[in-house]
Amino acid sequence: MLVKLRRIAWSGLLNFFRTPVLASASVITLTVTLFVIGALVLSSAFFTSALADVQNKVDISVSFKPDVVESRVTEIKKSLELLPEIKEVTYSSREQELSDFRARNADNDLIIQSLSEVGNPFGARLNIRAVEPGRYETIANFLQTDSALTPGGETIIDQVIFKKDVVDKLLHLLSASKKLAFAITLVLIFISLVVTFNTIALAIYVSREEISLMQLVGASRNYIRGPFLFEGIISGVIASLLSLALLYPAAIWIRNQTAGIYGGVDLASYFGQHFASLFGLLLLSGIILGVLASFMATRKLLKT
Repeated sequence: MLVKLRRIAWSGLLNFFRTPVLASASVITLTVTLFVIGALVLSSAFFTSALADVQNKVDISVSFKPDVVESRVTEIKKSLELLPEIKEVTYSSREQELSDFRARNADNDLIIQSLSEVGNPFGARLNIRAVEPGRYETIANFLQTDSALTPGGETIIDQVIFKKDVVDKLLHLLSASKKLAFAITLVLIFISLVVTFNTIALAIYVSREEISLMQLVGASRNYIRGPFLFEGIISGVIASLLSLALLYPAAIWIRNQTAGIYGGVDLASYFGQHFASLFGLLLLSGIILGVLASFMATRKLLKT
């Protein structure tokens, strides 16, 4: 068995280097496909970080009327915290709201003087963060319809600030990017299979006389197919190494371009920390694509 495996591996290696142009085309196509797969993993990490960052910044801000007592607001806060859609509710008292407003307008003497004359016009505030962006609209609707917030038919809420457009754009962007990435990956996988298939088919055609001789002396179809499958493995391994070599500078470039924006995750550090899993994913994907294309070619052209 070991002798046969060595012969198969050696024959596959010879076949690979016998047609360098075709082999290079197969490797390049597989490299592009694997590069895109790796880029999808990195972009997923980036968007996950961006989503977490946006979740920490985008919330629902509920301002209560100035005459609402503190105990009533804290009671509503406890009720909201029981909802499964809500991750966190932060309470800010009337005094804290006034202090924050003074700090933001410390340079405006007119506003500060006006506050001294009218007193504290602010009510308490609740800042609500959802478990995920898709839950914000449900929470906003709850705040507008819950009977507990409208005793006697009169609402105790002064204002609800919900950055719905920001959340909607984020959700739309994430959904569209996932669909586009999936479609591009499918197209590249198909192209890789076709190119590798044709490469192996031409290799079989070049070796047709040798294959006929092997069949005459009783070689099994699996033995004949083996070198071509190994050739697919070689293409997949080389493509995975090349795609990894291209991903790292790409990660550095993206890190530099996205520094300071939402989800400014260090993709270069992420690449280093998850190098083993990335390498395993790309290596396995490359081998599977190479072997699959080789198997399809040998199955058709060897008529097994």
